[in-house]
Amino acid sequence: MDEELERIKEQKMKELAKEVGTSAPGDWPSTPVVLTDVTFDSFAAKHPLTVVDFWATWCGPCRLVEPIVEALAKEYTGKVAFGKLDVDENQSTAMRFNTMSIPTMLVLKNGKEVDRIIGAYPREYIESKIMSHM
Repeated sequence: MDEELERIKEQKMKELAKEVGTSAPGDWPSTPVVLTDVTFDSFAAKHPLTVVDFWATWCGPCRLVEPIVEALAKEYTGKVAFGKLDVDENQSTAMRFNTMSIPTMLVLKNGKEVDRIIGAYPREYIESKIMSHM
C-alpha cells in the first residue's frame, strides 16, 4: 500500500511539474549529462537553473574542471542541472554561444544565459558564481 501511494505521489509531482514547466524531483540528474547540438535546448529548458560545461577531450584545463563539475552536480541535485558539451563534436552550439575558449561554463536560467565562467577556476569561485543565481 505504501509503495502504491508513493508511486501515485511521484506521478502527481511529475504532472504538476509539467504544468508549471519545471522538473519533478526524480528528473534531476546527479551527474553532468552529455549534451549535443540536438539535446542542448531541451535540457536547458527542462530545468530552471542549468550549468553547461563546454569542453574538449584535448583540453588540459577542462580535465581540471571536470571533477569539480561532477562534485557540484552531485551536491546540487534537485537545484541545479549540470550538462557537458564537447565543442569539437557540437560546433553549432559552441558557435551559437560564441565560445572562443574552453573550458567555458554557461549558467542558464529558464533556458537563457545569465552568466558564464571562462577558464579553469577553483571550486569556490565556480560555486559562488552559480549560487548567485539561485
